[in-house]
Amino acid sequence: MARRGANSKVLAIVLAGGEGKRLMPLTRDRAKPAVPFGGIYRLIDFALSNVVNSGYLKVVVLTQYKSHSLDKHVTKTWRMSTILGNYVAPVPAQQRVDKNWYLGSADAIFQSLNLVDDEKPEIVVVVGADHVYRMDFSQMVQQHIETGAALTVAAIRQPIHLADQFGVIEVDPTDTRKIGAFREKPTDPVGLPDAPHEILASMGNYVFTASKLVQAVTEDHDLEGSKHDMGGDIVPRFVRESDAYVYDFKDNDVPGATERDRGYWRDVGTMDSYYDAHMDLISVHPIFNLYNYDWPIYTSMAPLPPAKFVHGSGDRVGEALSSMVSPGVVVSGAQVNHSVLSPKVRVHSYATIADSVLLDDVEVGRYAVIRRAIIDKGVYIPEYCRIGVDHEHDRARGFYVTEGGITVIGKGQKVPL
Repeated sequence: MARRGANSKVLAIVLAGGEGKRLMPLTRDRAKPAVPFGGIYRLIDFALSNVVNSGYLKVVVLTQYKSHSLDKHVTKTWRMSTILGNYVAPVPAQQRVDKNWYLGSADAIFQSLNLVDDEKPEIVVVVGADHVYRMDFSQMVQQHIETGAALTVAAIRQPIHLADQFGVIEVDPTDTRKIGAFREKPTDPVGLPDAPHEILASMGNYVFTASKLVQAVTEDHDLEGSKHDMGGDIVPRFVRESDAYVYDFKDNDVPGATERDRGYWRDVGTMDSYYDAHMDLISVHPIFNLYNYDWPIYTSMAPLPPAKFVHGSGDRVGEALSSMVSPGVVVSGAQVNHSVLSPKVRVHSYATIADSVLLDDVEVGRYAVIRRAIIDKGVYIPEYCRIGVDHEHDRARGFYVTEGGITVIGKGQKVPL
């Protein structure tokens, strides 16, 4: 389907170099955008699916931190029609300008300006790679063209009492699409003119007029005291120049969206928010609906058999209720409730799993009990083992327990009784 704003030449840049320290231990061996999510996906699949579904098929992915699995996933999954000149290209940090690796998100773009020069776009769409949401960027691009802005920032409405958790956009009272001020985590926020109880929080997604972006990141490179950050340095620059506008996410109309999941956006920057985002997937009427076939989330899948549930007599019944179960999973005489099971998970008889997220190749032994836990790839849970039942015992065994009470076991970690 042709998208509005499609006549403009657009290059999409996905910022995927994040280290993701707050998602440890899931980011011990992988970049944050490569963290698995929702059974079969990686976090970066949401950003890339949004860009591609918006009609933008020239995409570069800037990577840096522990990027092997991310590069491999992007290269294997995101293959476009080369005959039409389309591509999704992972681009690692290369020290093209000097001997520094990326010093911030703005510096990542500065060091990659050769990609902009090669493509010569009129507009550059810049998005993060670690949020869960659906968005039609062509509608944001259309507003950007209509206003003649140098920069348009996507923003989502949040309760005013949460303002100290976000970069907050205050609108110009004479033009509510124009940014009057951009404040980082303010303690004295100003509510919106049409909703005094709400603020506009930056989503970390931007649309730039290409020439203005090139000028801004080039001048920022040599600016003493700059942190070379898109939100901290580049956006305030355009606000000071009175050339920055805001795009209200509530106006974005994604095909197939339901009233329940319309406008959903989740920053999965912490283990608790990562867990909560999974729980959003598995209610009867999901808060975030993966079953929207009009705006699919693309990924790659191994050639795995369908999930299987075996045994059904007495107290040895294999079943999963209010759960998402991926291909290759076998639930053998075990009980699974309100959980997400990733590919090739194996759950043996009499085990019980509730309110948990199990990543690929996890095996759960007989009579094991797992409650409110995240278990990374390749972990074996021994027979009779109990996870998430006694947090002090979990910590004593070297497991991480979040502030929200979620027990996390790292990739391949040994699990003692």
